[in-house]
Amino acid sequence: MRTSQGVVINTFLDLEEKSVACYEAALGKPVWTLGPFCLHNRDGEDMASRGGNKSGVSERAIVAWLDKQAPESVVYVSFGSVARKLPKRQFEIGHGLEHSGRPFLWVVKESELASPEARMWLESLQARTSGRGLVVRGWAPQLAVLSHRSVGGFVTHCGWNSVLESIAHGVPVLTWPHFADQFLNEQLAVDVLGVGLRIGVMAPVMILNDDAAAPVLRGDIARAVSELMQGGEEAEERRRKAKEYGAKARKAMEKGGDSYERLTHLIESFRHVEAKNMNIAAG
Repeated sequence: MRTSQGVVINTFLDLEEKSVACYEAALGKPVWTLGPFCLHNRDGEDMASRGGNKSGVSERAIVAWLDKQAPESVVYVSFGSVARKLPKRQFEIGHGLEHSGRPFLWVVKESELASPEARMWLESLQARTSGRGLVVRGWAPQLAVLSHRSVGGFVTHCGWNSVLESIAHGVPVLTWPHFADQFLNEQLAVDVLGVGLRIGVMAPVMILNDDAAAPVLRGDIARAVSELMQGGEEAEERRRKAKEYGAKARKAMEKGGDSYERLTHLIESFRHVEAKNMNIAAG
């Protein structure tokens, strides 16, 4: 950090202007906000391929299922690539989604289906919620999902990429942090930006063991999903703010936008340093 010219961050100024200003003041160096990186290339095929490629359901099948759902009716559920849910926690999530009565797209890791009991239970859930629910084993094309018109909410572990991707696509979040910076990201989404709703996690869990002292139960999940996806003044305000920040994110990445201009400035800074070094080397 001492020898660096500055810091590059995956965010945009309208999202965290005060924080960026404080960080720059503390560093005494530029902070280049160049994001959201997820909006760098919005080509459909590129969006579908980002993040991985191992899925029990094809991207085409996922989009086809989403196409059949009403606008902003589907809640998307994914907890990132690191956190692991124990079978008893998976059962609570599944029952909660079932009892919510809402259409859902739920991503479950293959490593979470190691036991025959978990696999059999998931198959029974799929049978009971056929048409209303889609369970994707392994990986889902998250950007393609979040950008789809039928998706109206995202149950997330609050990893920064997921939070920013949801905001960039104008989708409000139901926050379920697990560890590390995820609780700070939850606070930003809920308390600062007003685009999120807490599911009620009070303490962090171990990375590979989510056996929390106060677990989130199916009733909590059903109520929170319903509250996120329902009508009403508070829910509408979350949706309005999410869409507003989504529009600002897109504007930041367009020519003349803040992130676009900061990237241009960063490139010019590197060119200046390179030219200076070449002149010094030339004598």
